[in-house]
Amino acid sequence: MKEMITSSKNAQLKNISALIKAKKERDASGLFVIEGLRIVKDAIKYAPDYINTIYMSEAFDSSLLETDITKYNYETVKASVFDDISGTVSSQGILAIVKKPEYTLDEILKAAKEEKNPAGPGDGKKYLLLEDIQDPGNLGTMVRTAEAAGINAIIMSAATADIFNPKVIRSTMGSCFRVPFVYAEDFPAAVEELKKSGVRVYAAYLHGGNNYKNVSFNADAAVMIGNEGNGLSDAAVLAADERVFIPMCGQIESLNAAVAGAILMYAI
Repeated sequence: MKEMITSSKNAQLKNISALIKAKKERDASGLFVIEGLRIVKDAIKYAPDYINTIYMSEAFDSSLLETDITKYNYETVKASVFDDISGTVSSQGILAIVKKPEYTLDEILKAAKEEKNPAGPGDGKKYLLLEDIQDPGNLGTMVRTAEAAGINAIIMSAATADIFNPKVIRSTMGSCFRVPFVYAEDFPAAVEELKKSGVRVYAAYLHGGNNYKNVSFNADAAVMIGNEGNGLSDAAVLAADERVFIPMCGQIESLNAAVAGAILMYAI
């Protein structure tokens, strides 16, 4: 039987803390941390080969994972020590270090030219384009909504928040393992390349454009959402085929980025 980890000074636990806190550690190692029963079960179901190590509190019932835990590299941690390393307020007693899913822009663009939408309702290919989204909750919510709306893939600008940030990962509710995504160093150029595959790009824009309710969206379509405070850059807007807006009542100037993204993803 494996010896239980009983000290927060354990090298493995220090590594977990570093991965939770620092993007540079996640980038250097190609690993990130997932925490909670549901997302660990999602990793076991959808990305078992990505699992590096599973860590369980001594109080955790491993039968809840509905798998033979001995098939994986795992460690048991003293309950009080596990609570100390947990990235959540109320720990569920289970977390895992996981390899980052890796996709390339070329792969996504190639698929855009060749594939039909395997996931969503109706015909056509659907994409979410995100420029400089900063709030982890917003990003995670949009990834989760993208899966629900049948989005084929997500293309993000390099300045968009880190999708492997623990707050983002929690908000995705496991969708990070099922929806392809990539960061593009030159975001407007990536949008232009996507358009070459026949995808029409609709930019969420407050200053002019068409009411989204009056737009006949292409079968192959992409929604472009900009930064929470500044919206889309001029270069990104120019790369879009059409500007659309969501009508609002009252004195509200704009919608939350994740809400706007959800409305338009379902619209396409």
